[in-house]
Amino acid sequence: MNNSNPTSRRRRTLVILSIVVLIILGALLYYFTQNHAEGSSQSSPPGTAQLNNQRANYHFTVPDKWMNDPQRPVYFKGKYHYYYLYNKDYPNGNGTEWRHATSTDLVHWQDQGVAIPKYTNKNGDPWSGSVVVDTRNTAGFGKNAFIAILTQPSANGGAQEQYLWYSKNGGKTFTSYSKKPVLANPGTADFRDPKIIWDSQSRHWVMLMAEGSKIGFYTSTNLKKWTYTSGFLTDNVGTLECPDLYRMQAANGAYKWVLGASANGRGAGNPNTYAYWTGSFNGKKFIADRQEPKWLDHGFDWYAAVTFDIAGASNPYEQRYALGWMNNWEYANNTPTLQEGFNGMNSIVRKIRLRFNGQSYVLSSQPIGAISQLPASTQTFQRIEVDGSTTLNASGASYQLDTDISWSQLKNAGLRLRESADHSRHVDVGVFTDGEGYTYVNRAYTNQPDTNGNSLESRAPFNTANHKVHLKILVDKNSIEVFVDDGTVAYSSLIFPNNKDQGISLFSEGGKAIFENVVIRHFDH
Repeated sequence: MNNSNPTSRRRRTLVILSIVVLIILGALLYYFTQNHAEGSSQSSPPGTAQLNNQRANYHFTVPDKWMNDPQRPVYFKGKYHYYYLYNKDYPNGNGTEWRHATSTDLVHWQDQGVAIPKYTNKNGDPWSGSVVVDTRNTAGFGKNAFIAILTQPSANGGAQEQYLWYSKNGGKTFTSYSKKPVLANPGTADFRDPKIIWDSQSRHWVMLMAEGSKIGFYTSTNLKKWTYTSGFLTDNVGTLECPDLYRMQAANGAYKWVLGASANGRGAGNPNTYAYWTGSFNGKKFIADRQEPKWLDHGFDWYAAVTFDIAGASNPYEQRYALGWMNNWEYANNTPTLQEGFNGMNSIVRKIRLRFNGQSYVLSSQPIGAISQLPASTQTFQRIEVDGSTTLNASGASYQLDTDISWSQLKNAGLRLRESADHSRHVDVGVFTDGEGYTYVNRAYTNQPDTNGNSLESRAPFNTANHKVHLKILVDKNSIEVFVDDGTVAYSSLIFPNNKDQGISLFSEGGKAIFENVVIRHFDH
């Protein structure tokens, strides 16, 4: 029917326009939910994915402001509970507090807010420590209470002392137990970062303390009263932080205790990451197999690292998880992400194992298997002979790349990653075979945070006798992690390439290199 009434026509037009608007809004809503519904591997504020070009695609990042030391995650009721030092007032200082995140797979994280706020008792802000789930109710706060013991500068002069906080709601919020420390400062300037474990053999709690160049050992049956039992002295690794202790079993059946700590070995040509010693522990004293430490990461940015149990493992000593803070106090406040309102990222979680290499026991590490579940597109190159340089028909800002490299006569071979179109900017990963061999990561040809130029290339010794090497490389928007062969050598470093620098090239010097089984899993989204 032809309706010539102007009012009716206007009403019909308005109805049609309303329908069109609703359809457009629905389409936009569908697009948004499809692009943001999948769990994110970082803790990002809602709606910032397109704005924060420097925010990592699959590494944990702080939602805003600042993060530093990770605290050892604990598993409770189907989730890993992870706490880290957070400063909501950054860059203006004013101390840290404990922020909380949870995960079921250690790749995707949910932010749970601040669990231990700063300046809520008469002591200073909460620093590093550790959390345990008190399944035996040894402390008297109830079965499965979360107990955190952490360092705070005392109200009387600022001495570093250890205070207990407890949670009865599954680690969501904590309450200060007492104005008095559970472990008072014995008269040393450095007395911090308590690490607590339950020693099932001795049936008591053990606490490690970072005390300058010494790791102190303390025991307790109730987490409230602690007794000093021994100390482990170190040489040439600077002031220790974030100590660690755990028992592991090697493939040959042997058990070893591993004592770890964040340390600075640069004066002796070693990393300033995670140093560790293997040895024996009788519940009170650790005796090292040798005094010189080994290093779990040879890069520039794997500090304040923690290791923790794998939930549900049939053999809890066969392997365990590890993660570190990807930053370095030499340039911690000099990262480009500050322009986007945040500063702080963790390494990917790794699995570590104890291996016997024929001479000594060493730790090896590989990325957690859950990374393989991330949505990705895959490119594969079966065999490429390189004598000079070859640019792959592949590019990306975040991916995992695996390759086998072999040679008969060679000086140097590897990959140039996050490469610019004119090949002037790149991050190099490779093996140097001339003379005493070594693997390396060189970030000198791209933006990197150390403006003094002291942290450009990291190296680790490599036996070139087999004329081959396997490299597993994790690249994200502002980081690179490399695992050599079985992972007894790993590198973690920050990089800040230009967003458009995404090329991948293979190179060799002094001979031909054969790259086989090149697999690239792109995580860009």
